[in-house]
Amino acid sequence: MPVPKAELHLHIEGTLEPELAFALAERNGAQLPFASVDELHHAYRFEDLQSFLDLYYRLTDVLRVEQDFTDLAEAYLARAGAAGVRHAEIFFDPQAHTARGVPFATVIDGLWKALHDSERRYGITTKLILCFLRDLSVESALETLTAAEPYLDRIVAVGLDSAEVGHPPAKFAAVYQRARELGLRAVAHAGEEGPAAYVAEALDVLHVERIDHGIRVLDDPALVQRLVRERIPLTVCPFSNVRLRVIDKLTDHPLRQMLELGLVATVNSDDPAYFGGYVQENFDGIREALNLTTDHLRTLARNSFEASFIDEHTRARYLGEVDAYTF
Repeated sequence: MPVPKAELHLHIEGTLEPELAFALAERNGAQLPFASVDELHHAYRFEDLQSFLDLYYRLTDVLRVEQDFTDLAEAYLARAGAAGVRHAEIFFDPQAHTARGVPFATVIDGLWKALHDSERRYGITTKLILCFLRDLSVESALETLTAAEPYLDRIVAVGLDSAEVGHPPAKFAAVYQRARELGLRAVAHAGEEGPAAYVAEALDVLHVERIDHGIRVLDDPALVQRLVRERIPLTVCPFSNVRLRVIDKLTDHPLRQMLELGLVATVNSDDPAYFGGYVQENFDGIREALNLTTDHLRTLARNSFEASFIDEHTRARYLGEVDAYTF
């Protein structure tokens, strides 16, 4: 059994495997611009974040009814359970669906059918994080947050994703303020393609508790010291960084340096169907590429639970499983 871990940076739409995409397209009468599963697999080669996003949003068209979102989440949970994931905090992008005429309720009800008893069925506790698309308007984000209000018992936090460059965190200050008023916690993508300054802005303006990606913090030693001092977690996604050309190759990845500096880094899969591996493949790949020690691996696993939004009793239980694990 793989090491027990939490996955904190996982876009559910990014788990849409080509086989499922074709199955849903056939069920819904949707037309995919690819002749076969193999041709779609070959399309998963990207020049940068935007080239990935173009395909990512194109494929969401197959997700149309509740059962599609349920099937998507079920497929992820089955894979995650086999990979040692004990807790998952799952991002979803409602604007990518409501813009196509799919109601917010269809999205969250479909996901919830799979997630509400995920611990019993898959041994995984779960939480949902509503993400705003940062390349859309603040008004659209506020409308989405309003649509989410009847479902706040199912949502633990808000997040910020999509194209980072040119869309600084401060753009969404009013949205995050409203989310705090509603009792939601906060995370945000920052410091992937964008600069380290975006990380500081997410902390100071949006008041996030966790940074998604964050690898650019190493460009700012003072910011690194702050993150270490304040124990701000970073949800790092190694395969994603390589596939989107943020890092040239896995052996160049800064994760080991981040750990040795004392940063609360975790390993996650981001959009695993597109980036060549789920969370365990990321663990295995980065361990080999960077010669990570047993202590490094145990720290990564512990960090994942310590950085999560689970209650203290559940966190202690999961940390006990990590400490008992034989690497």
